[in-house]
Formats: sequence, structure tokens, C-alpha cells
Amino acid sequence: MLLWINGPFGGGKTQTAYELRSRLPGSVVCDPEHVGFGLNRMLPPGLRGDFQDLAAWRRGVVEVLDLALTRHDGVVIAPMTVTDSGYFAETVGRLGELGHDVRHFTLLAERSTVLRRLRERGPFHLLPGAGRRTGMPRRESWAVQRLDHCLERLARPEFAEHLWTDRTTVPRTADRIAVLAGLTLTPHRGGPLRTRLRQAGVGLRHIRFD
Repeated sequence: MLLWINGPFGGGKTQTAYELRSRLPGSVVCDPEHVGFGLNRMLPPGLRGDFQDLAAWRRGVVEVLDLALTRHDGVVIAPMTVTDSGYFAETVGRLGELGHDVRHFTLLAERSTVLRRLRERGPFHLLPGAGRRTGMPRRESWAVQRLDHCLERLARPEFAEHLWTDRTTVPRTADRIAVLAGLTLTPHRGGPLRTRLRQAGVGLRHIRFD
């Protein structure tokens, strides 16, 4: 089974993916973003853009996830924002056409909620003078620029199932996905502090510098 977790940048996709992995024995996270960053690094800086516009990214994601789903005996989790319906058909849709059990979920939240999460993402908001002009680092500023577009596009029916996350936690979002996908998670362990530390660790491991 493939769990594709969609949503705006800063919407909680990666945190939810790793919460699921920690409570779903045998599962793995396969992040399609890695394919995109690799392709961009191959290009001269002036030619780099949205890697989803590269047909090689869309084909590569399908090939890699098809291999993982065929050879790995466990659930595969892919956290990735896709807002273009054509690209969605070429990736998520194509994997379903190949015969895989694909479950797609879009995490949504109010604009103010996502903005707050972006400002708090990673350790940079703790540093003096970080993001002085915008209140956040460059990558998060780019995510803000794309936020309205993401929220408008992802609210469309073709990107269901929609899960609103404003008034819930990452563990509860993972619980909801598991119920909808017919999966059984191990109990969530640890209090609020331990949960925050674990999520901070996930955030640190996924800081991008390019």
C-alpha cells in the first residue's frame, strides 16, 4: 500500500509521515522531494526551477515508488505536495494504474495556521536576526508565496481525501489516516514534551539548504 500525503508546504506532511512510520511496523518513508533536489543539482543554477515541471521527476518518482511497492514488504509513505492535476495524474494516478493500492490524503489548514507552522519550522526562528526581512528563512518565504495557490488548488475534489488539521495533533492525524486506510498503528507513546522533541528531530533532519 502507498500512503501519499499531500498538502501545502508547512502543512505537516513530513511530520505525519514519520509519525506513521514510527507506529506502523515495516513501513518506510520514500520522499519524492529527494528525486527533485537531485535533478536540480545536476542543472546549472540558472536553469533550476520547480523540479515538478521536469518530466524526468514525474517518471522517476513513479519508477522508484513502483520498485519500492513491488519489492518492499510493507507500507510505503510518500509525503509530497502536488497541486497540478496533470502532474497528479502522472504520479499518484499512474501508480494506481500500475495496480498498486494507493491511498491519497491532503492535509489542509487555515492560512493563519500554516503561516504559524512555517515560522516555527526548524531551528532558525530561535536565532537572532534570522529571516529579518520576512520573519523566516528564504525557503519558508518561498512556501508563503505559494501558500494561497496551494490552498486553493488542494481544496478541489480531485485532491481528496481532505483532512483538516487546525485543531488536531500530528499523532491524531496519523490515527485518522490509519483508520481511513484500514491500518492498525501501535499506540502513540510519550507525553507532549517527548512528542515535541521527536518532531523537532524530524524537522532538523529535513532542513534544506538549496
